[in-house]
Amino acid sequence: MKILTIGCGHIGSVIVRDLAEALPSAEVTISDSKRERAKEIASRIGMDKVRFMELDVSDRGTVVKALTDFDLAVGLTPGRVGYGAIDAAIQAGVDMVDLSYMSEDPFTLNDAALDAGICVIPDCGVAPGLSNLLVGRAVSQLDEVHEVSILVGGLPETPTPPLNYTVTWCVEDLIEGYVRDALIVKDGKVVKVEALDGLEDVEFPGVGRLEAFYTDGLRTLHHTVKGVRNMWEKTLRYPGHVEKIKVLRSLGFFTETPVAVGDDRVVPRDLATVLLGQRLGVPGVKDFLALSVAVEGYANGVSTRYLFRLLDRYDEKQGITAMARTTAYTASIIIQLLAQGVIKERGVVPPEALGMNRAVFDAVMTELEKKGIRVNTSVEHN
Repeated sequence: MKILTIGCGHIGSVIVRDLAEALPSAEVTISDSKRERAKEIASRIGMDKVRFMELDVSDRGTVVKALTDFDLAVGLTPGRVGYGAIDAAIQAGVDMVDLSYMSEDPFTLNDAALDAGICVIPDCGVAPGLSNLLVGRAVSQLDEVHEVSILVGGLPETPTPPLNYTVTWCVEDLIEGYVRDALIVKDGKVVKVEALDGLEDVEFPGVGRLEAFYTDGLRTLHHTVKGVRNMWEKTLRYPGHVEKIKVLRSLGFFTETPVAVGDDRVVPRDLATVLLGQRLGVPGVKDFLALSVAVEGYANGVSTRYLFRLLDRYDEKQGITAMARTTAYTASIIIQLLAQGVIKERGVVPPEALGMNRAVFDAVMTELEKKGIRVNTSVEHN
């Protein structure tokens, strides 16, 4: 089994190491637009079966050609190029598990993936990803689904000025979450809301008071969960974070229209990406990942509510963030199940569809628990 990562970073390096350890016969190759960066990540992992190569993901033809030498691809690109990477995998006829936060609808590639006879699993991180998997599990147990709500956030153990936040994943996609409109279901209708809207205070067990706001995290659930009255995802942050982000957004720091700076033209969002990465990317900061998924409906005529909660913390022994643990291990387990033929579906297969498969769901939960990642589940009947 030859696996290629398209891109690699904080999350990707954890995925690669886990795959190399879990799949004895697999050879994993890290790719990046800069050869030296791919080489440095491979050297840090320090395993003979982990290799590296230079690959420009913006050159679709080159990506397709590279993929033909592999059996499975892992998409770890920024969202702006994620759709193209999946399309390249389809053209190459290679199965793919993707973690990019793309704005496009991956289901538009379903027919092409079916024709190619491959499996594409999009949005396969923690949220979207594990959150969808949990929704799928609850939906499979209900006859009617009326309400779906998702709360998720990765935060430092203690608020870190100036934004009470530290970066543990792709800064480019972090900003995208603050500017991209979100699709939610409200009173039975799909509506578009502005990111950062719907602000409310929530009390998360084991953490305390946080603030929550709409982000575009439902993704494929709009296709797969029908008949709901209300369905939304909100991101969690420490109180006061949204107010500061709104100031940056209103001042134009997240816009993509170039502005004149002396004799040069600068894209404000590119500058913000670099500055936030430098100022908020603090190595060694301990973090936690909080996730709550609630699904309500009817089973056998009885009002039923499924509640899943996860609170994961920084792994001090291995120096792995909670964000990397929950995102990377979820993806790695699903990649392993696909590589081993446990996941047999073809076409675009969203994580919630995997959650509806009891064998796959149980396998993912079992392996996550082995990593110390425990999802607490409660079921209420009224």
